[in-house]
Amino acid sequence: MKVDLKDKIALVTGAAQGIGQAIAERFVESGATVVFSDRNHEGVQKAALRAGSKHFKKLDVTDDNELEVRIREIISELGRIDILVNNAGGGVSAEERKIVSEFDPQTWDRLIQLDLRGVFMVSREVAKHMVSQKSGRIINIASVLGLVPMRLQSPYVAAKSAVVNLTRSMALELAQHKILVNAVAPGSTATEDWHRWMQNQASEEQGLYQRLMSHIPLGRPGTPEEMAHAVLFLADPDSAYITGHVLTVDGGWTAGFARDF
Repeated sequence: MKVDLKDKIALVTGAAQGIGQAIAERFVESGATVVFSDRNHEGVQKAALRAGSKHFKKLDVTDDNELEVRIREIISELGRIDILVNNAGGGVSAEERKIVSEFDPQTWDRLIQLDLRGVFMVSREVAKHMVSQKSGRIINIASVLGLVPMRLQSPYVAAKSAVVNLTRSMALELAQHKILVNAVAPGSTATEDWHRWMQNQASEEQGLYQRLMSHIPLGRPGTPEEMAHAVLFLADPDSAYITGHVLTVDGGWTAGFARDF
């Protein structure tokens, strides 16, 4: 997919690996100046340099002070932020999965802080500058689990469903400032964390991979690159009349039952 992002400044959170890294790489290939950011400073530096970008920042989206400092640094160094991709987040590990009556409150708080409040806080800080420049794109990474819940992951499901409507709310509020706000809702995606989850002993004993693939009409997980292409479409200057939209990229997961009952 060819998109011209020349002269655009993009900030991608959670860009040290997985979907975030793939998004940042596609932006670089499309001509944007891309700030790779992640709380893993060493990892994000390697990812940025490998992609040919000299711009990288240690950024923990749950640390308000660090967040404010980093956004100021980016604006000072590059002058503006045209595209923000809120990708940083985390899921419920295999050992943390419990029904709601047994779910650990501290794990709940940690994931809501990361997956929901982090999106809000980064958007809040960046939107201040986008409002003043009267332009911008904000693209949030939600999840199919924000549309169709899965069991044993209540905080992740709650956070991602909130991100879906936060996206729409922000789109309504920021449209008057020529800022477009959209989201991508990935389905099962074969990132490094995904492979670790599938190779977990408990997951293998439960036949989780086979069960999950039987629910996806295309019969396979997506790739980080496929998710990145969806984000690139929403960042395209030609996609100028799309806002408040949630683009689902899930191999048919949410289309309906893939199995006979």
